[in-house]
Amino acid sequence: MNPRVIAALKKANLRSIKEVLNLSGADLQRLTKLSSTDIQYLLKAVSGALRKNSVLTALQLFQDENLGTSQRQKLSLGCPVLDGLLRGGIPLTGITEIAGESSAGKTQIGLQLCLSVQYPYEHGGLESGAVYICTEDVFPHKRLQQLIERQSQLRVDVPHDVVQKIKFGNSIFVEHAADIETFHQCIAKRINVLLERGMVRLIVIDSIAALFRCEFAAKDSVLKAKYLQTFGAKLHRLSSMFRTPVVCINQVTDTMGEAPSGDRSGPW
Repeated sequence: MNPRVIAALKKANLRSIKEVLNLSGADLQRLTKLSSTDIQYLLKAVSGALRKNSVLTALQLFQDENLGTSQRQKLSLGCPVLDGLLRGGIPLTGITEIAGESSAGKTQIGLQLCLSVQYPYEHGGLESGAVYICTEDVFPHKRLQQLIERQSQLRVDVPHDVVQKIKFGNSIFVEHAADIETFHQCIAKRINVLLERGMVRLIVIDSIAALFRCEFAAKDSVLKAKYLQTFGAKLHRLSSMFRTPVVCINQVTDTMGEAPSGDRSGPW
């Protein structure tokens, strides 16, 4: 890295990669007095130093052409249609987001994944349990029980005796995290213990966006981004270290307005 850039970072008292990445380009330029070109060079160099594996485009992930055998392994969703669309299921490493409108079926997919992960490897599972973190609503026990009771009908690809041997309800660990601090303790300590003991191979968060809607105002965007980066980095490390899929469920909303009365494209 250019000595002039290093000197500017030291003068601005920025001592670590984390401190650099927690700031926007505009804030870095203001603190270091560097040009926008220098800032872009700095961010590129810092990102390159952190990146240990080659970057994959969305197209490469979809086509599955340039991935090694271990990276091609997926966790089945237990639905042939969804598995077909996702080329076998969700990746074992990384964070997968399931986003949609209210009542679109996001939680249903999260619950089914908690069951699918318990199936043997030959049937798309990981032969382990799951952690389900609720941040907004209570855990849907009734809906989970209904899914468990119908597994034989839903998973016709799995022999009946295999389904009957799995004690689905005994391997789903439910955590409630209503605030940022509780959530941090959950992913930093309690989940780590379950992963180290081999008791779980799936983390479902329903939902991470709810934590930030409640605790941060619009003016707190910098602090909000800092927390998101911290949580994201921690979850990525856990996923990579234990080859455990992380699924984040988030609700999206939209504001629809009526078109002006004179802006109608055709007759009623």
